[in-house]
Amino acid sequence: MSSAKKKKNTFWTFADRLEGDKVVWIIVLLLILFSIVCMFSSSSRLLRDGMTRIDLVKNQFLIVLAGLALILVCYNIKNINFFRWCSQWGFPLSFVLLALLDVHINLPFLKALNINDAYRILSVAGFQVHVFEVVKVAMVLYLAWAMDALKRGTLKGPQKLLWKKILYLYAPFLVIFAMIIPGSNSSALIIGLLMFVMILLGGGNFKDMSILAAAGVAVFGICFGLYSLTKNLEHPWFDRIGTGISRVFEKDDWEKQVVDNPRGTIPYQTALDAIRQPYSAKIAVKQGGLIGKGPGQSTQRYVVPDMSEDFMYSFIIEEYGLLGGIFVIFLYVSLLARGSIIARNCGNDQYAKLTVAGLCLLITGQAFLHMFVNADIGPMTGQTLPLISHGNSAFLCFSIAFGIILSFSRIASRRIDRETRDAAPLVEMHESAVQTRLDELDAFESGQMQTDLSDNESYDL
Repeated sequence: MSSAKKKKNTFWTFADRLEGDKVVWIIVLLLILFSIVCMFSSSSRLLRDGMTRIDLVKNQFLIVLAGLALILVCYNIKNINFFRWCSQWGFPLSFVLLALLDVHINLPFLKALNINDAYRILSVAGFQVHVFEVVKVAMVLYLAWAMDALKRGTLKGPQKLLWKKILYLYAPFLVIFAMIIPGSNSSALIIGLLMFVMILLGGGNFKDMSILAAAGVAVFGICFGLYSLTKNLEHPWFDRIGTGISRVFEKDDWEKQVVDNPRGTIPYQTALDAIRQPYSAKIAVKQGGLIGKGPGQSTQRYVVPDMSEDFMYSFIIEEYGLLGGIFVIFLYVSLLARGSIIARNCGNDQYAKLTVAGLCLLITGQAFLHMFVNADIGPMTGQTLPLISHGNSAFLCFSIAFGIILSFSRIASRRIDRETRDAAPLVEMHESAVQTRLDELDAFESGQMQTDLSDNESYDL
């Protein structure tokens, strides 16, 4: 066996043998490492029934292993038609899951859980599934399939193109948007905007997109009208709209009420609960400084109950400082940049292009939305930091998204390598010009040429 062949089989050449975009692989691994470290020292609210932080890390490590397994499974599927076939079921899957939530299913093995006065989670045999996280990924895949099939002319049904668009694109958009509103206004707007961008990237024209946007506004208006008519009932329809309106147009000066009311009174406690999380998140950012307090030294984790989920970025800055926060931003920006390169190099396969673009936009968009909320820019949305925040189903869904991106990057890897090899240098000098300059330099150093080279410069660039 040759030495070259032995070298290929060593552990240290594993990265060289690994296919797919290596930058994305590095981003995935770094985000996963952040999640494990952060879970060790994050909110004590996660500790139940005598658990220790070591138990918490073990649980997170098991979820990480499951996520890595999903990434590797998706990554090793080389047949893009398999993903194409699975993607067409994204809308039916989303519809069924959301319907189970909206009817408040309550069976021994399948229950819709009411958490914080909203139904967002299904308990399947004890395992909690955050439905909106599943819907995000599923609808990106479905819309990528639908727009690709529409372009290739393989969709069944009406002969007219407009009716096919309505049946396969616009109707699913409006149905999913309307079904999410009862559980979360912010998730409805985020997923609705994501679906809208996906259709726009797929080639939606201005007229159709304007009508679709108007239809989305009309659906929200109808839901708001139903809430207004029933808000005085014991169980008003679309009551999450009222919660969203109160957050956006809130006029109560909670900080002033905390100062004005005596400690221990109900008004004081109500005002304190209203500002506790966002204010503590800003305190965490302030106390983090440049380099942070260090791992395990967070104090605001004892104040913010959702530190490990909705306010993970503030926690990272508190313990790892501004440098740690910038590093996390760099990871998500790098993913978006690599995603654009991968999508551009997927050739003529529109399904692969739209899938990679949509999933990268989903991950980075949610990450920055999470950061904005942590910086108190805009109302609370409850969006987690992808692949870092606590949340088993969310972690697994984003693992599938990363696995698909890595699988599709195989399509683009050869084109990217060729593009890198063929890239022209910034400055090109012809061989004859180089030789002439060398001869003149030799003559100058030997004293045969007395004039300064700068007096007669004529580079052939």
